[in-house]
Amino acid sequence: MKISVIGCGYLGAVHAATLASMGHTVAGIDVDPARVDQLSRGAAPFHEPGLDELLQDGLATGRLAFSTTAAAAKGAQVHFLCVGTPQHKTSDAADLTYLVSAAEALLPHLAAGAVVVGKSTVPVGTVDMLRRVLRTRPDVLLGWNPEFLRQGTAVKDSLVPDRLVYGVDGGRAAAFSPQTGAPTGVTAALDTVYEPLLGAGIPRLVCNFATAELIKSAANAYLATKVSFINAVSELCDAAGADVAELSEAMGMDPRIGGRYLHAGLGFGGGCLPKDIRSFRSQAAGLGVTAVADWMRLVDDVNLGQRGRTVTLARELCGGSLAGRSITVLGASFKPDTDDIRDSPALDVADRLAAAGAHVTVTDPKAVNHPWRRYPRLRFEAKILRALEGAELVLLLTEWDEYRQLSPGVAGALVRRRVVLDARNALDAAAWQSEGWVVRGLGTSGTVPAVVGHLPGPYASLHPSLPAEALHNLR
Repeated sequence: MKISVIGCGYLGAVHAATLASMGHTVAGIDVDPARVDQLSRGAAPFHEPGLDELLQDGLATGRLAFSTTAAAAKGAQVHFLCVGTPQHKTSDAADLTYLVSAAEALLPHLAAGAVVVGKSTVPVGTVDMLRRVLRTRPDVLLGWNPEFLRQGTAVKDSLVPDRLVYGVDGGRAAAFSPQTGAPTGVTAALDTVYEPLLGAGIPRLVCNFATAELIKSAANAYLATKVSFINAVSELCDAAGADVAELSEAMGMDPRIGGRYLHAGLGFGGGCLPKDIRSFRSQAAGLGVTAVADWMRLVDDVNLGQRGRTVTLARELCGGSLAGRSITVLGASFKPDTDDIRDSPALDVADRLAAAGAHVTVTDPKAVNHPWRRYPRLRFEAKILRALEGAELVLLLTEWDEYRQLSPGVAGALVRRRVVLDARNALDAAAWQSEGWVVRGLGTSGTVPAVVGHLPGPYASLHPSLPAEALHNLR
């Protein structure tokens, strides 16, 4: 099929490249010339494992092209709307301005019988709004196909999704021929688009528009609830002297609960989950469902509270004051395997530490080149070993594999004080403690050490087994 993808950010770029890999001819359309130029060269404008290879393959075969003009969609049988739906600047609701603009720009280029399919995460009732935009084209079909991508695994999530959801007018009862049972309209078109996935056994759910619009937000709300629940319990564990890691492991063995997303830490961020739960809360409040609205408010409050709690623990580990302390933060992106810093808990905490007078150095494998303009109080260093030099406190705030695998002996040779606040509970605490580190997590009831003053010389606590020549080579 010939397909257009309107909007080539995280969702659209991955979706376009994936569809091309399935054999379709795909036109990716975006209003940002720089983004289009970079994608046309086979390079993603953001870090997403496997995407560059998928883009380059699509471009090489001629099945994938990018453009800044909606006219590139002409002749396509299916058009996917993949534009952003950020949080509104003046409320918790989703801003649908980009979605409406995309549909309006697409309108003159729609062929008779074309199918317009939304993929963006939207509030319930969005389809009714788009119907009004397309009201002059009764020959065009409208569907909803929510996305379930996770940054860092988006390519895998597209090629091997957990499920496919189709929202169609009239729901499942109207999606199949009453005579033959064969799929019709939007369902038939999407079955053709996803034929390789359906053939591989990926389950498909057909539902009405309202259900399809709510599914992604409801799923994110539930995941956020699990994360905030175990984070709230981690505070209880600290107060009671319990260990949240052992507690969550035991809870996760219960098949009714499961262990996924039941890992205590700094909490979630990014451009999707926080704004999606706020949009969900706004929708519930607007429909008079106060229980859901109140619940989402609590989930959001617990999540944001983890950031203040981490700053408080950092202050305790520095003896009661952050002023003048040299602190190294491991991680800038909101999660590992992405360079996305939108609503990054790591950068929020780092900036709060700097505001309290600390000298903060932030390192990250992928996300140190673009945040410095937004965070002028922070120092950014790409190389982890340089970032660690002279630190009086280390905070692990994004659980990249590079940090999980960091040698506590090597790190200990560089810092001034061997104290680490593992706000993601990702390190092997026993291994770090065996190298003389004080390790504190969230919900692990660590002991706060007495404050150690500024020691003479930048490397007063060099590990005795690490010679100066080896230390120089590491840098």
